[in-house]
Order: sequence, then structure tokens, then C-alpha cells
Amino acid sequence: MDQLPETILQFGSGKFLRGFADLFIHQANAAGQAVGRIVVVQTTGDERADQLNRQGGRYHVAVRGLSGGQVIDRVEDSASISRALVAGRQWADVLAVARSPQLRHIISNTAEAGYDLHAGDRPDDAPPRSFPAKLLLVLAARFEAGQPGVALLPCELFEENADKLRGLLIQLAQTWGMPAAFTDWLRDACRWHNALVDRIVTSQVVDRPEVAGDALAVLAEPYALWAVEAKGGAPHLFRHPALVVTEDVRPYFLRKVRILNAAHTALVSRAVPRGLATVGEAMADPEIAGWLERLLFDEIVPVLVSRVEKPEEFARQTLERFRNPFLAHKLRDILTYHEAKVKIRLVPTREEFVAKFGRAPARLDEAIAWQLPR
Repeated sequence: MDQLPETILQFGSGKFLRGFADLFIHQANAAGQAVGRIVVVQTTGDERADQLNRQGGRYHVAVRGLSGGQVIDRVEDSASISRALVAGRQWADVLAVARSPQLRHIISNTAEAGYDLHAGDRPDDAPPRSFPAKLLLVLAARFEAGQPGVALLPCELFEENADKLRGLLIQLAQTWGMPAAFTDWLRDACRWHNALVDRIVTSQVVDRPEVAGDALAVLAEPYALWAVEAKGGAPHLFRHPALVVTEDVRPYFLRKVRILNAAHTALVSRAVPRGLATVGEAMADPEIAGWLERLLFDEIVPVLVSRVEKPEEFARQTLERFRNPFLAHKLRDILTYHEAKVKIRLVPTREEFVAKFGRAPARLDEAIAWQLPR
């Protein structure tokens, strides 16, 4: 596996990608698919990149939780990362990877302010501050080297993330007066794949001897979904149980927001008044768990039938994920921006329920009416 070429440039070195895409690529490589190895770019700070290099790009993923009623508790190795670069001090090396004829994919899950541009960014910065500007210069270096386009796989949790990112880069290229030929190359030669990612990954301490001394070990739930939009052509990725290639990723976003995210937001309305601290504590309360189950199957799933794939199965998986005995998912984290989340996750379903069935959904109304204590 160490002999595989570096085919992937990854912006982001955090726990999520280590327990998600990087692990899946390792597993595909181990299965003989020869996907290649990953060069990680850390865009803020340098500690994690330095630790990755000290560990030779190797770390452990503890996969712990429930799946199909069975307890899963295993530790997996991951060794898909060949090296890590710090953008602030190794930008020339980042651009060298961009020019490589072996590069095939760019993955991102940035810890910066999403896709925000920075007014002070300039095309001669090394590097610029914002992620879109960094990516633009990486792709410009590739274009100037006469290399073919690459596939871009953003993992940020924005709907139509690749389309938005491409639009930002084209806008910035025009603002900076870059050649029209480069803008055309960005639009047409590169393949921009909208994607949805779904897996809980934490840096929670794992009491297993296999991970002793591993500063990069992460804990991940068994459930994982990486839905990637093909847009009329396969993205030439790899085969993995978590990877779904689809012509339209929007129904996967709709399902996640309206079922998983909505269940989290609704749950706090019942759990917080009782002084509970975690999702697991709430699900251990029979009354709360029963209320949430009826909310999902009586009021949310009926609105989504025929619009998304297997909403009942996804709702059952959601309840099982909430009962994960290994994760301490704090309710206070879910409460952040609660009012905005209610408008996105609950209110549209309530309106569609009334339109479809001609009556008010009692539990949705309860959850929507609840307000954070002042």
C-alpha cells in the first residue's frame, strides 16, 4: 500500500475525514482497488499535520455503536495518508502536488468559515486566507502545468456544495482577472460532485489497548453514508459499502435534514425541561423515546414517503444511532442556533403535513412551540 501513488489532495485534517473518507480509502486500497494515497493539507495551525507525519499517516478508528440491534465494538487501522503539509509554511509543496500528473481527486472538509471569501486575498498570496482562494490557486497551478482536470469532492455540509464552490471559484477567478481559458477549464475539465456525508466521528477517549499512544485515534459510529452525485457520469471513485453514487443527491439531504436533524431538534424540547444532558439519557427515558418514535413514524415519515429512499428504514436507523451507548452527544451542542434549526428542520414538514392530511401534527407543533429558557 505504501507504494501507491499520491492521487488525492485533501484540504482538512480533522477527526471527521480521518474517520470517514480517509478510512474508506484505506479499506478500498486494502481490498486491492489501488485508489492511491492522500496528501493532507492543514490550513489552520500545524499541530495535527506534524502529528500525522510523526505517525507516518497511520492512526486507529474505533467503530462503536449499534447496527441492526447488534453491538459493534472494533478497532480499525487507517493508513491511506502518505504525508501532511502545513499550508502556511509549505505552500510550494502544496502547489507541487497540484501539478502532479498522478493527482485525480481533491477532497475538502475545511475547519474555516465554510466557503466565505476574504476581502484581503490576492492571487500572489502564498497562501491566501480563505479556502476557496487556496483551492483556486491550486487549480490554477494545475491548469498552468498543462495537467487534466480533477474530480472535486467537497464534504462540507452545504446543500449543492460542489456547485456553490465552483461558482465561488469562477467568480473569484474573474475578479482576479484570470484568463478565460482557465475559467472554462474550471467549469468544464474539472468534475464537481455535490455530496452528502453522514457519520458521527468524535475524538472521545477510547479505552482499548490497540489505540494506546495514538494521538490521532478517533471514535466513529457504525453508520456511514457518502452520497456522491454523478451528474450524468460516474465520478470514478471506488467501491465501498458507505459510498452511494446517485444522479441527484438532494433527496439524501432532504432525508437527513427532515429525519435525523429534525429528530435531534425535536428531542431537546422534551429532554431539556427534564434536566437531561445527552441524547443517550433522553433515549433511556421510555416516555421521551416513545414520543420521538411516534413523531418520526406518524408525522415526519408520512410526509417523505415517495420523495426520499426508504424513509422508514432511515428513521429506524436514526433511533438506533441515538441509542449508541458509546457516544455522549450533548444536548447543549444540539441547542446551538435552535430557533434557526426549527425553521429549517421542523416547520416545512409541519406545513407539508397539514397540506397533505388536512390536520395539525400534534407532536411537531409541540416541538415547534417549545422555546429555549431565557
